[in-house]
Amino acid sequence: MSRIGRKPIELPTGVNVAIDPGRVMVNGPLGELTQQVPLRMTIERSESEITVARPTERGQDRALHGLTRTLIANMVEGVTKGFEKRLEIQGVGYRAALRGTDLELNVGFSHPVVIKPRTGISFEVPVPTQVVVKGIDKQQVGQTAAEVRSVRPPEPYKGKGIRYEGEYVRRKVGKRA
Repeated sequence: MSRIGRKPIELPTGVNVAIDPGRVMVNGPLGELTQQVPLRMTIERSESEITVARPTERGQDRALHGLTRTLIANMVEGVTKGFEKRLEIQGVGYRAALRGTDLELNVGFSHPVVIKPRTGISFEVPVPTQVVVKGIDKQQVGQTAAEVRSVRPPEPYKGKGIRYEGEYVRRKVGKRA
């Protein structure tokens, strides 16, 4: 088993990890996550860290090694700190609001668009032109943020739409007279 090029995952206090063949379960202050992992990878737990080892130096094993380590590290970070994605809404009259736990978007359609959160995901609207998607599962947070953005992606002529915070939208010149 090789451990070349990979650092161990530090476990903060209050995080419990259960390792079964092909499955890792992480429990922490914010919740619990379970992930399937490749059986070829060897996952070992010591008192304060987790190490992932690969059986060979083949390209596929090296790729699975990095993937497995990153998935476990994201689970540990998710149950301790959580993840969030911030979205900005730009356009005259475009705004967001919370209706209970649902997100209601008014983005230029004849009707408001209502998005229901997935299990483990929550929305925040600090100001009407910002949306924050929060949760403990990094993949779910990213997927939900992408679905919110897909309601009205930013368009290149006026820049109106929903974009990630700090996202650069390449602008085009309009028609010439």
